[in-house]
Amino acid sequence: MRSVLRSRSVAAAAEPRRFYSVAEVARILGTSEMTLYRAIHAGEFPAVRIRGRLIVPAKALDDMVEAALSTQAVVDAGDWVPAGGVA
Repeated sequence: MRSVLRSRSVAAAAEPRRFYSVAEVARILGTSEMTLYRAIHAGEFPAVRIRGRLIVPAKALDDMVEAALSTQAVVDAGDWVPAGGVA
């Protein structure tokens, strides 16, 4: 039984992250969770709602960083929010 659990956790660790919690993104960006929650609710930051939980797509963060680096300009996170707000 333990070997099955270990093999599952190893496989999960090998897969790239698809989503981050709001707390993780706040730490990554160096901001508070409340600031990020406010931005999400104001439609200024991309997130996905699953029932009551909000998660942030890793691709959105990657794309924002790539855009900032390639244009060497400030990137507005609101440009990555789908029409209509939180997905």
